[in-house]
Amino acid sequence: MYPSHREREQPIFSARAHVFQIDPATKRNWLPASKHAVTVSFFYDANRSVYRIISVGGTKAIINSTITPNMTFTKTSQKFGQWADSRANTVYGLGFATEQQLQQFSDQFKEVKEAARLAREKSQEKFELTNPALNIAAPQLSQDLSEDRHSPPLLTVNGPEDKLFRSKSADMEQLTSEKERIKKMLSEGSICEINLEAELFTLQDSNAKLVAALHEANTGVEEWKKQLAEYQEETGRLRDQVAELEAQSGRPGPSESETRDELTQTLEELEALLKAKDEEIHNLQSKNSDIPDLEKEREEAVQRLQDLETRNAELEQRVEKAEQTLASSLEERDRAESEVQRVIDVLDVKIYDLNDLRQSLAKLIDK
Repeated sequence: MYPSHREREQPIFSARAHVFQIDPATKRNWLPASKHAVTVSFFYDANRSVYRIISVGGTKAIINSTITPNMTFTKTSQKFGQWADSRANTVYGLGFATEQQLQQFSDQFKEVKEAARLAREKSQEKFELTNPALNIAAPQLSQDLSEDRHSPPLLTVNGPEDKLFRSKSADMEQLTSEKERIKKMLSEGSICEINLEAELFTLQDSNAKLVAALHEANTGVEEWKKQLAEYQEETGRLRDQVAELEAQSGRPGPSESETRDELTQTLEELEALLKAKDEEIHNLQSKNSDIPDLEKEREEAVQRLQDLETRNAELEQRVEKAEQTLASSLEERDRAESEVQRVIDVLDVKIYDLNDLRQSLAKLIDK
């Protein structure tokens, strides 16, 4: 349910995510636009019937993207998605904490995209109704363009030169199709590299969190062990003092009895504190048992990182081979163009000779 036209611009959906933008220099690497997760919201401007995605980091807007019907939000991994904004001349990427948040954002993007399409169609219908004269000349213009598109060529060449020209045209078409195929392969390689880099960033973030948790757990265990040793030493010392006082007094007087009671109470308090610390150490040791699992996950993450780096190297080699193939294709196209130009020059010379011969024959006939 979207806001009414009486409201100016209100958020209709918000989510927390890490924001990235494509590197304008390489068009392959992701550049983080925010140090931490920020709020990304869908806004609707009722006065202009425009939907926008806006995110503010600090004092500046890191996302200000107007949604158009031809935009597409692509999920490149379980927690990462992206879309291209031709007006801003960039590609935005969002990393979410859970797969559910990514799915909710993707569903909201589809709904807003459909709403933007309906709003555009509605505005176009209003414009056509208010300007009916703009559609009068359109059929005739399209018919003229169609006739021009299918009109026959003005010049034709017959003979062996015609066959040579047709063969060169076929070569040119083959080179063009090969060039388009190579461009498509390069584009797919770039998209795959972008997805791999996004997953690599996620793995590095998870690896850093696991290492920090492991270090914190080890530090806590060492600190509690040190405190336990101090409490045990203090308890032993107090017990020795109590035993020594009991041995010195055959029948304790009132003051000695009070001292003994005080020491006993202090000892009980220390024993209770020691028991509490033992329970805390037991809890920490139970948590410490999860450290091998964290180490195993960390090793798996490192292995996946190495596999991604190997995959990236293979993609770079494929791109390099594709660039070499494209360069050789361009060289062959240049040679074909030069050959065609040479044939055209030969035809010009022959046409000039034929014209000269025609003029000579005309002069002989006049004589």
